[in-house]
Amino acid sequence: MDLVPIGEAARLVGMNASALRYYEERGLVTPVTRSGGRRMYGRQELRRLAFLRTMQQLGIPLDTAGAVLDAPGEAWRATAAEQIDVLEQLVNRAKAAQWVLRHAIECPAEHPAVECETWIGMVDQLLEGYTFAELAGKHLTE
Repeated sequence: MDLVPIGEAARLVGMNASALRYYEERGLVTPVTRSGGRRMYGRQELRRLAFLRTMQQLGIPLDTAGAVLDAPGEAWRATAAEQIDVLEQLVNRAKAAQWVLRHAIECPAEHPAVECETWIGMVDQLLEGYTFAELAGKHLTE
C-alpha cells in the first residue's frame, strides 16, 4: 500500500482526522512523512491506528493501548494485567446490577425497592456495615 494522506487514513480506520492528530500529539502514532503539509501514513501506521481504535471501542484506555504497543515486555504486561483487574471489577459490578434488576422484575411487590423483603433485608445489612460488594457476592453465588 502506498502512503495515504490523513483524511484517507482516518476514513480507512473509521476515525476523524482530529483523532489521528490527537494520537500524534500523545506520541501514539507518527506519520511517515508530510507531503504538501499533509500527514502521510503507511501500512504500519494504519495498523497502529486500527489497533488504537479497537482498544478504544473495547473501553481500554489509551495509556494501556500505548503501553501494549510500545512499552518493554514486562511493563506492558504489568499494565495489561492491571487493566484486566479493572475489567474483572467492572464485570462483577455488572453482574451485581443484573441480579438487582432481575430480582426487581421477578419480585411480586409493586415497588420492590421499598416493599420487597429481600431488598429491605439487603439495605438493612448495608446499614449494619456490610458493603454492597459483600452482599452481591453472597447473592451471586446462591
